[in-house]
Amino acid sequence: MIITRVVSVALTLIPNNPSRRQFLTFAAATAGALALPGCTTTTTAVPPAPAEPPVDPYYLSMYRAMPEEDFPVPAVDLTKVDQRFYRQLVDDPTGERPGTVVVDTRSYFLYLVRPDGKAMRYGVGLGRQGFTWSGEGVIQWKRRWPTWTPPAEMIARQPELERYSAENGGQPPGLDNPLGARALYIFQNGEDTLYRLHGTPEYWTIGKAVSSGCVRLMNQDVIDLYDRVATPTPIIVRSGPAGFA
Repeated sequence: MIITRVVSVALTLIPNNPSRRQFLTFAAATAGALALPGCTTTTTAVPPAPAEPPVDPYYLSMYRAMPEEDFPVPAVDLTKVDQRFYRQLVDDPTGERPGTVVVDTRSYFLYLVRPDGKAMRYGVGLGRQGFTWSGEGVIQWKRRWPTWTPPAEMIARQPELERYSAENGGQPPGLDNPLGARALYIFQNGEDTLYRLHGTPEYWTIGKAVSSGCVRLMNQDVIDLYDRVATPTPIIVRSGPAGFA
């Protein structure tokens, strides 16, 4: 081996003294290291994070961008929405008469009952604790790209909303309007409850309790619901544990 020859040559040139012994020790260690190329420091490769499963093209089309709207609606990033909240036709679990809108606050679903034993189901976001409404009412009227007027109680809690008060004309329609692309207004006993079914661009809040009490849907879903619902339409909002499976 080349290493052995180098050491042999070196031995003939170095006298027998402590320096020679030190050199022999160093040479032996070096030879050992060179003779064991497998004993090297290695790094373990970290496997890449699993890729997100691809979204079904059917749903990509359902939640596509809508440039034809008065205010062009962007596509929904469906990787940020639990797929169980995608709009879908299901067996009706409510037992209510056809045409009824039912909101199940336990599971964050809204159902529009159909006459064929099916229901169109939508994922929704709901009001946080202390800002919810439940009971039976009527969707008395509905609006495309509505103006938002915060109630006096909300303005009292958030004075910065004063600029959108009724006296100031409310907040104009648009993508940043809290009511989104459509709003359906809930009445009870002939009076406005001030609660709405409405759109939101904040699709990542679907399935969560974050709003000031209204029922929010993705803009693409509230547009679909708006087109399916006549006025007046009965609505039932069920709260507590007695939801649907």
